[in-house]
Amino acid sequence: MAIIARITPWIILCVGGLAQSNVYAQSVEDIEHIVTTTSRVTTSANNRGYQVSTVSQQDLSFLSLQHVQEALNYIAGAGVQRGNGQEYLPALRSPVLTGAGACGGILAAEDGIALRAAGFCNINELFEAHSEMAQRIEVLKGPNSVLYGSNAIHGVINVITPDTTRGGGKLGVDYGSYGYHRVKFRQGKDNGDSGIGVNASITRDTGYRNDEGVDQEKVNVRHRRDFDTVTINSGLTYTHLEQDTAGYITGFESYKVPEIARSNPNPEAFRHAQSLRLWSKADMRFDNGSALSITPYYRSQDMDFRMHFLPGKPLEHNYQKGVGLLSQYRYFIHSHLYLDTGIDLEYTQGGLVQSQDGPTLGSDFLVETVPEGKHYDYDVDASLIAPYVALNWQYQQWDISLGARYERMSYDYTNNMLAGRTREDGSECGLGGCRYSRPESGDNQFNELSPKLSVSYQLSPSTRWFAGVSRGYRAPQATELYRLQRAQQVAELASVIATNVEFGVQQTLTNGDFTLALYSLTKDNVIYRDSNFFNINNGETWHRGVELTLNYQFTTNLDIAFAGSYARHTYEHSQLSGEVDIKGNDVDTAPKAQVNTRMGYTFTPRWRGEVEWQYVSSYFTDIENQHTYDGHGLLHLRLQYDWRADTTVTLRVNNLLDKAYADRADYTEFTEDRYFPGRPRSFMLSAMHRF
Repeated sequence: MAIIARITPWIILCVGGLAQSNVYAQSVEDIEHIVTTTSRVTTSANNRGYQVSTVSQQDLSFLSLQHVQEALNYIAGAGVQRGNGQEYLPALRSPVLTGAGACGGILAAEDGIALRAAGFCNINELFEAHSEMAQRIEVLKGPNSVLYGSNAIHGVINVITPDTTRGGGKLGVDYGSYGYHRVKFRQGKDNGDSGIGVNASITRDTGYRNDEGVDQEKVNVRHRRDFDTVTINSGLTYTHLEQDTAGYITGFESYKVPEIARSNPNPEAFRHAQSLRLWSKADMRFDNGSALSITPYYRSQDMDFRMHFLPGKPLEHNYQKGVGLLSQYRYFIHSHLYLDTGIDLEYTQGGLVQSQDGPTLGSDFLVETVPEGKHYDYDVDASLIAPYVALNWQYQQWDISLGARYERMSYDYTNNMLAGRTREDGSECGLGGCRYSRPESGDNQFNELSPKLSVSYQLSPSTRWFAGVSRGYRAPQATELYRLQRAQQVAELASVIATNVEFGVQQTLTNGDFTLALYSLTKDNVIYRDSNFFNINNGETWHRGVELTLNYQFTTNLDIAFAGSYARHTYEHSQLSGEVDIKGNDVDTAPKAQVNTRMGYTFTPRWRGEVEWQYVSSYFTDIENQHTYDGHGLLHLRLQYDWRADTTVTLRVNNLLDKAYADRADYTEFTEDRYFPGRPRSFMLSAMHRF
């Protein structure tokens, strides 16, 4: 990783120098939009039953996001909550996913390749995608596609990077409040039947709160080679993050007090992470219109971070490295009927070490002790085999796809410490035993079948109805199986199962379009931590809602973009929390209504302005539904000026009315109300030069 970090600037300079001589350069934005989230091959057929929501290149350019949450606000049903620095908690047709069983409910990918192996998710993993310089971001909602298995229960967020091998370039600078500054560079060289390019960004942010900050570098390198019937695209993505983290502030509505909001109760907290992905995709076309796509890849990550939210604030080091293969073969049986089939393979080696410098005593100094030294030290070898098939029929107004995906996930776990609930040296922790427990080395395997059905009907040239029924699953993650607590010696967990039904309509209007969708998703075997701190999965939840996405041009100058959802997320199993049975309660951190509205006005061909309103309704912050956050509404302003044909200047004002709010609010019995405070009014000035 250190070698990659040293050579990355040279890669940028060399590719940039080569690209300067490209007299045939064209803008990356001019390349035809190809949906990559629901198909790995490019043919004349495309299943219209899959609904893909997109944040376009134009929107991303105007937004110039500092955090991926800002772009995902544009997606109806997404409700990502920003943490400190680059951290976040995700939501997609779901409550905000947090706590035991939360990680891995949404599959995060870049260019169709999952950012993490299926059993080694990280709740913040999207910071390893180059969303700051993406071509677009595509979101598939629900477990709808046979291309995705474990971890895609609530959907897929796929960051698409630009094909820089087609030429063109950009150089941009962002400068904002609280020490934020960023340099962005993109350059490519097109040689006709081949091409090479680079896409890079360097970010520095000293932060609004005390002793926080982010240093982050990301780079994508692309190479393309065209043959008569084969195109080979290869890519490299490297990311590096050095973050000083500010923790929660505590106290009811403490985010409204500026001095507390700026404070940092955990100045020792940090997150250091780096990731590397290498891939090469071969696209083959055949005379009968059939196509084959094969993508081998290599993936590596490692991360160190201080868990400031746990007693004793232990240090965690985790890593994973592995290889995989994605494939898809599309065979045309005849012009109206084709078959999609393939197999996905993956092998990953991962591990985790958690340790603490000094002991932490329990509340009564006898029942529990968090010991000094190592708490966990284990390695896991994981393998995945996933064949799939889908039969697709397209005839006149109808588009029907019926398919299934089978997955076998296997874990080979090695405990590198003494098993049980002891200190590192085997001694006991007080009368109650140690907080952490380590199972014996062993194997686990999970086998699941995920059927999918999607139907689309073109009622008229402007109206299309769609519906779908699908089943998805999420295998238990390595940390849920092997990172146990208290007296639990074995976590006998099954896969989380999700059954999804949805129905909707897409309508093209004279001056716009809209999509209306209704969905119901039930989850069984939901993993959570009970009152004994045991990882169990007999939970049930129900997620249902309605979503509306609207784009409309009122006049030549005035337009609106709307993305809104109203949803309920409830517990459907009986479980006592204190003296409250949570069955029927709202899942904590599940706002019912979320709305994003952007009103744009083009003053002249060179000047454009946009006002954005982001609304989050109130929500319960605890499982018993006894504590709430009132929600918030924020106004943002953006002004863009095309200074020259090749240069654009943009001013952005976030939180225009300087409202005190919380990016995240929750409640625990130990800290009571706690928050990640949102930033006050802030500015960012950007300049982008295209060449």
